[in-house]
Amino acid sequence: MALALLVPGGRGQLGRDLVAAAPEDGLVHAPSSAELDLTDAPAVTDAVAVFAATARDAGYRPVVVNAAAYTAVDAAETDVDRACAVNATGPGNLAKSCREHNVPLLHVSTDYVFPGDGTRPYEPTDETGPKSAYGRTKLDGEHRVLSTWDRSWVVRTAWVYGRHGDNFVKTMARLAKTNDTLSVVDDQVGSPTWSLDLATGLLELATLVATGNTPPRVLHATGAGETTWCGFARAIFTELGLDPTRVHPCSTAEYPRPAPRPAYSVLSTRSWTDAGLTPLRDWRDALSAAIATNAVP
Repeated sequence: MALALLVPGGRGQLGRDLVAAAPEDGLVHAPSSAELDLTDAPAVTDAVAVFAATARDAGYRPVVVNAAAYTAVDAAETDVDRACAVNATGPGNLAKSCREHNVPLLHVSTDYVFPGDGTRPYEPTDETGPKSAYGRTKLDGEHRVLSTWDRSWVVRTAWVYGRHGDNFVKTMARLAKTNDTLSVVDDQVGSPTWSLDLATGLLELATLVATGNTPPRVLHATGAGETTWCGFARAIFTELGLDPTRVHPCSTAEYPRPAPRPAYSVLSTRSWTDAGLTPLRDWRDALSAAIATNAVP
């Protein structure tokens, strides 16, 4: 039986790639955040009810994949109420509606739920401790989803880039056109993740849970391997045919931001592969593929 997907945040970076990667024999409804505001509980209830009934009447297995989020990390430091509404209250509303209509829910979260002071890749079971308002609101959203509906799953990811929306790859490509050199932070470590690879992985997980399987309820999915922002930027320059030595390393202290960034936010994907899911490709290979296929910038 084919999948039916409801993708809140369907016009964002990840949402659009979920639509693009979805099987042709499935059914996809991907409303924008304006079309389906997760903070509007009655609207969420109605949307999930209609989606579930329509999918089942047509012979599909319904799954909700929540790609909606407040992702303006620095703005969240002063816009906490809105960030909390979108990242915590909204997912809670969605989980409640999914429970009422017995629809599995996949909720996308972030490496920012961890303190960022680790020395080895974070496992899903490791202690959280976000340092930013954004991270705290995303962790609150995780808790609400998991405590509300026992057929909900949280998938944490990190350093996502893709064709749509603003992201680091696009920023580097744009700045390369107007700057002889760039200074990029070299003391923050993470795993770049192509949104199309993440979307493909989420669809595989959606198929797994739609057929009644029960993988661990918190999973990590990122590009394999790790690098620094400076290393990432130099790789981008290389793929664009530019001189990577134009990118100079600097420290976090030299580039202060309103929201603190994790110094180390590599996520272990062992839980993902142990669940029988296909690992996302190495971050460097993914970047090469993304730029070669004009997916970004």
